[in-house]
Amino acid sequence: QVHLVESGGGLVQAGGSLRLSCAASGHTFSSYAMGWFRQAPGKERAFVGRYYWSTGGTVYADSVKGRFTISRDNVKNTVYLQMNSLKPEDTAVYYCAAAQSRFGDLSQRAGYNFWGQGTQVTVSS
Repeated sequence: QVHLVESGGGLVQAGGSLRLSCAASGHTFSSYAMGWFRQAPGKERAFVGRYYWSTGGTVYADSVKGRFTISRDNVKNTVYLQMNSLKPEDTAVYYCAAAQSRFGDLSQRAGYNFWGQGTQVTVSS
């Protein structure tokens, strides 16, 4: 089991920045990748980006590329989502998730085994 807790959400003006944290505990060594997703009201949960534990490599959705950055603190076992140049359309509940297999589609919800509770990000215009 992997337990994930997100934090850092809030209200920010367009153009501002926020950093979300995802603290992982439990059998984190068995995770292959960590993903970030977001879900806006009335919309499907959408892929934002992912971080590969072993290589530190990252992949981002086109909508956030160049504005969002995923990083990791090995000591704290925490993954971060740094969000810059925020837009109103970035408003959503943001979730982190852990994938234990490389064989799933890591751009889809189904590729992940464990999820955090989510944190709200609201960007005002």
